[in-house]
Amino acid sequence: MTGLAADPLCKEHRTGPQHPESPARFDAAVGALRSLELVPIPPRLANFDEVALCHTRPYIELAEREILRGERELSTGDTIISPDSLDAALRAAGGALNAIDAIFEKRAANAFCIVRPPGHHANAVRGMGFCIFDTIAIAARYAQHKYGIGRVLIADWDVHHGNGTQDIFYTDGTVFVFNTHQSPWYPGTGARGETGEGAGQGMTLNCPFPAGSGRKEILGAFQEQLLPVAAKVKPELVLISAGFDSRAGDPLGGFTLTDADFRDLTGVVREIADQYCGGRLLSVLEGGYSLTGLAAGVRAHVEALL
Repeated sequence: MTGLAADPLCKEHRTGPQHPESPARFDAAVGALRSLELVPIPPRLANFDEVALCHTRPYIELAEREILRGERELSTGDTIISPDSLDAALRAAGGALNAIDAIFEKRAANAFCIVRPPGHHANAVRGMGFCIFDTIAIAARYAQHKYGIGRVLIADWDVHHGNGTQDIFYTDGTVFVFNTHQSPWYPGTGARGETGEGAGQGMTLNCPFPAGSGRKEILGAFQEQLLPVAAKVKPELVLISAGFDSRAGDPLGGFTLTDADFRDLTGVVREIADQYCGGRLLSVLEGGYSLTGLAAGVRAHVEALL
């Protein structure tokens, strides 16, 4: 069975009228899955020790201080905050950690987390790009620390490069980070030459594509570039940064993926998880700013997980 983590308190992260990353995104994603039989993942708050697996204490304290002080935007970057944003970000991470537990304890074969705010732009020392804490990075480290696994593979098909996740693991030799993304586009990172440093050399693979790219380029990269690398990495856990702003018609992207493409992308990643780690696969929502497009993409993705 596929687990679903969807804490409605994530909607209390208020970004204001006209902001594309709105609470309505949560309702659209949850509504798309109502007819499916999914294992509910209970909510919880991540604690600061768990967040500190990926973020520095000074940054965590800065984010807490600015949110509790009532600031409108993080001083580290373009991330709107509101009085309940810290709670929402901790619940986003906590839901993903509970999903990791459910997978390793075999209460779910795999899981999808509907979270707000998104996370993949937040690095160890700053939030940016609508993100406060990097949920998927925290989940990877949590699984390593609690369950003693070695190699983790993270695949990110959001239209924007997951710079925060890349930064966190750039010198790490245990987490392989794969990105397909629009370029040039926000945040301006993710060149092919960014492949990791030190112990992490060769553990980052970026596939930047121009606006207008779609199935041929993105699914092709997953099939022709990710699959061979996965055979070398042999991950013990597979994670997806599932951004649906790479779908055709999204207001913040220029890719042309369809719902069938998301189904097939999910199938490629499932193939990796099934082959190397007993199907252990966690997917976390990132972008997706057309409400109808987000709902349709999420539905296709989770049907493929099922």
